[in-house]
Amino acid sequence: MTHTYAVIAFLLAILPIIATPGASLTLLIQHVTAGGHRQALPIILGTVSGLYAHATLAIAGLSALVMHSSQAFTIVKLLGAAYLIGLGLWTWRSTTLPPPPKPTDRPERTGSVYTQALLANVLNPKAASIYLTLVPQFIVPGPPLNGQILTLATAHALLMAVWLLTWTVLVRQGAHVLHKARFKRAFGKVTAVVLVVLGVRAATM
Repeated sequence: MTHTYAVIAFLLAILPIIATPGASLTLLIQHVTAGGHRQALPIILGTVSGLYAHATLAIAGLSALVMHSSQAFTIVKLLGAAYLIGLGLWTWRSTTLPPPPKPTDRPERTGSVYTQALLANVLNPKAASIYLTLVPQFIVPGPPLNGQILTLATAHALLMAVWLLTWTVLVRQGAHVLHKARFKRAFGKVTAVVLVVLGVRAATM
């Protein structure tokens, strides 16, 4: 298997994982619905940064330590679960509060959205396991190991970015419906439930 074929095979292997709705997609739909398509950029950057963080940890061998230590893995899993549940509860609460006088004049800070997406990915044990269970299967003899992991991470990041950008376009196509106050409240509650469910699922897996 050449290095090019290895990258293609890796992308095919992770495509079903990316296509499975998760925290990044949930955050994207939530923020793009509320704040417009510009909110997609910090979410994509945060998600991509999280993927590179996992790749860096895999290179350093720290992810392997987490995966082989049941206590360390449990701590990471519970931290990620607690973050998702907390974010879900905050989202639910925000949908029940009265709207501010001029919500469009004070959009959520880009740094805050970026941090939410980054933490949602970094604290996700499933993302870490990709670089410990799948990535080694697509490492080929010859080229430097570090370079191969970074190449696979870059391919992963590009595929994830394309997926999230596609959803951004789909969300914007339905903007006339998504911007209705009733829909926003309903979707906010659905988003909150999804985040809590993802958190509980992460804690119990």
